[in-house]
This record gives sequence, C-alpha cells and structure tokens, in this order.
Amino acid sequence: MSRLTWFYCLLILSTGILGVRLVYLQIFEGKYYQILADENRVKQKILAATRGEIFDRYGEKLTVSEATGHVLGYTGEADEQEAEQFYLGAIVGKTGLQKQYDQKLRGTDGFSIVEQDANAQELRELKRIEPTTGEDLKTTLDAGLQKKAYELLNHRRGAVVVSDPNTGEILALVSSPGFDPKNLGKYLNDKNLAMFNRALGGEYPPGSTFKVITAVGALEEGAIDGQTQIEDTGEIVIGPYRYTNWYFTQYGKKEGWINIVKALARSNDVFFYQLGEKLGIAKMADWAKYFGFGTETGVDLAGEAKGLMPDPVWKKEVMKEDWYTGDTFITAIGQGHVLTTPLQINQMMSIVAAKGNLCRPTLTKDRIDCKKLDISQKTINLVTEGLKQVCETGGTAWPFFDYKVKVAGKTGTAEFGPGVKSEPAQTHAWFTGFAPIDKPQITVTVLLEGAGEGSYQAAPVAKDLLSYWFERQ
Repeated sequence: MSRLTWFYCLLILSTGILGVRLVYLQIFEGKYYQILADENRVKQKILAATRGEIFDRYGEKLTVSEATGHVLGYTGEADEQEAEQFYLGAIVGKTGLQKQYDQKLRGTDGFSIVEQDANAQELRELKRIEPTTGEDLKTTLDAGLQKKAYELLNHRRGAVVVSDPNTGEILALVSSPGFDPKNLGKYLNDKNLAMFNRALGGEYPPGSTFKVITAVGALEEGAIDGQTQIEDTGEIVIGPYRYTNWYFTQYGKKEGWINIVKALARSNDVFFYQLGEKLGIAKMADWAKYFGFGTETGVDLAGEAKGLMPDPVWKKEVMKEDWYTGDTFITAIGQGHVLTTPLQINQMMSIVAAKGNLCRPTLTKDRIDCKKLDISQKTINLVTEGLKQVCETGGTAWPFFDYKVKVAGKTGTAEFGPGVKSEPAQTHAWFTGFAPIDKPQITVTVLLEGAGEGSYQAAPVAKDLLSYWFERQ
C-alpha cells in the first residue's frame, strides 16, 4: 500500500473520530454546555441587607467601643460552619447582642440577576429582589450608666452589673479591661484577657456577700430567729485549724453576743461559722441553688458560667475527699470552693430588694420573667435591716455612712490563691447593694479582681454609680 493510500486512510479515520465526537457533544452533552454558557452569561449577585441598629432604653444609639464591646459584641464574615446557614462572606453577629439577636438585626438579603457579555461586562438586569433592612433592637441598657461604670473601673480587672430588681432589666453590664471590636488583633494575646466577659463568665469566690444566703437559709429553716444570739469568741479552733473573725485577726477584738442583724452589719465570721453548722451544708447548698447559684441565670448573652456550689457529694466525686465541719464553716462565709459570677451576685441581692421575687436578668424588655420565691416577709425584713446597717455607722461599708440615700448592701473580701507563707492569699473586692431601701430602683454589684478589701475598693465605685443614677432622676 502506497504512502498516499495510508495518508487517505488516516485522514478518513481522523475525520470520522472528530465527527463522532461532534455528534456526541451536540446530542448528548449539548444541554450541559449550554448551561455552562448561560452561567457565564447570567450572574447572580447578593444584595446584602443593612443591619439594624442597637439602642439603649432611652432611644440613644449604642456605638461600638471599649464601653460596650462585651455587651454589644461585633460582626464579621461567616466562617465555614456559619456559611452552611448563610453563605461565605455573609456578615453575621459573632459575639454579644450582635450574635444573640443576629436573625433580627441582619434582615433579609436580596439578589440581582444580570446578563453579561464575554468580557463580564453587565448588559442588563434580568431580575432584582431588594434586601429587607434588619430590625432595630431596643435594649434595657442605660448608655450613660454603662459609660460611667466603665470609667469608674478605670481599666482595672473587674466587672460591674447594674439592674432594676423589680424586673431584672440590666441597666449596665461592664467587664474591664474592655476591648474595641474594631481592632480585635490588638487583644488576641492580651495578658489581662480583655475579650473575656468577667461580668457573666468570670467565676469568683463571693466572700462575705454569700452570708446573705446563709442568713436567709438559717432563718427560713428555723435554725435561728431574729432574737437568737451567738457569741463571737474571736476564733474557733478545731484540732490544728483556726477559724477566725476578721475583727479579731486585725484588731484582736471580739463582739460578744450578737444577733443576725448585727452579724450581717459587722460581717462577723464566727457568727456565720456557727450559723452554717446549725443550718447544715445540705440545706445551705439547697438555698444557694434556690437563689440561682451553680446554674446559668438565663441572661440573653452567650458565654455565661454556672459557678459552683459545693457539697459533700461533689467533694467526694471530684476531690475524692470527705466533707468536714471546717468545710461547712468556710462555705458559710463564701470561701472554700464556692464560685459565683458578678451577675449571680447581682441576682441574689435583687431577690432581697424585690422582697423575694426572682427576675431573670435580661437585656430586652420582651424577656421579663419574674417569679415569687418561697421566702417569708419576716426573713426579708430581718436580712434587709442587717444590710441597711452594713451601710450605716458601725457597719462595714464606711463609704455609705453619711450617704444621702438609704442603701442596703454587703461588702465582701474574698480570698483566693494558695495562701501559704511563700505566696499569701490575695483578695477580690466585692460590694453589692440596692437603693432606696423603702422602694428599690436599682441594684449595683461591683467586683475588682485582687484589689483588696471590698469596703475600700468596691464600695466607693458602687457609691459613685448610685450618685450618678440618683442625680439624674
């Protein structure tokens, strides 16, 4: 066979193969390639909705800043997990109220379908659905009070919670140091954990603020009444252990026979050691849990810690140790293994202020939820009188001795750390209280990490906040 013949055979074969391929593409895959061509010609664009704004209780727009970073939160592009619900690149709430109420704030995105040429130049719009702007969110926050609380903390590590005890509405919720959501990279390796919300996520020993729980429990269970007196002996010694009263430790003095009102006013540890023993750890733990310790309050923000209310079962399971009388002593004064959040302490004091009503903390009015606890008015009155005397001459909250408004409150100086000679224990400073006593409007809770005594550090902050509140009324 000549070369020319081979050439013609090869040409016919190649032409046949190309023809078969062309028929296959036109008949069997023509629709597929037509779709690809159409997709190159027609494009859909997302029309992002404008997010709603967040306002305080008076209608003032809340802007993102270090005063507000923890509570307002921030937005960002959806990650891979969030994109399953939205789409990559969608702007969604990441933390705080922006996350909690993202569905309401973000609105509904629209879209536009456009025709374009081979150079991706738009020729015409084929269809358009306009986006729906997100709804605005009106909160219970007081912008001025929020700012004032942040300023008073002055970048110290701590938290402030201010609420209306009658409704649970949060007026201010501040964690310090704060962070600016517009510059997140600055805080990622911050040693002070600026992005951590101490107000609802920080767990701290409550110290003497917990004596409110011990007092209510003992009165309600009949372990004591208003006339019961217990002697302050300065200290109680059990084997090698000494359980002292702060007044005895600092000044070498005793207070003699005192009742529950005086014991609260003077924050007498020896009285509460014995009161805790009379009440018993099981009932003490039950009353703490009744007030909301050891569980989330249900506030409408993510990241809330439960805290811890220890008991013999917990100690055996977790620490593999038995429960001793000394454990009951220190638990009764809010030490040992008890852990609470500033928000829980604020809720506890609000229950007393609201005469036994527990209102779930909330940042929006449509979530107000209150219930009556089974606490007698007689108990509420006795505890309130003790808390009133805390803030009067002879009590522990000396910044309030001459204050123009009658305040009921409790100081706390809570030890933490190893407490050994090489590294002595430090103390968190607490104050929690409400005012006016006869018709409470506001409950204020202040925590300062490692700051020292509650009366010297936390109480002055609370006093300034109350002054700011009442001067505007």
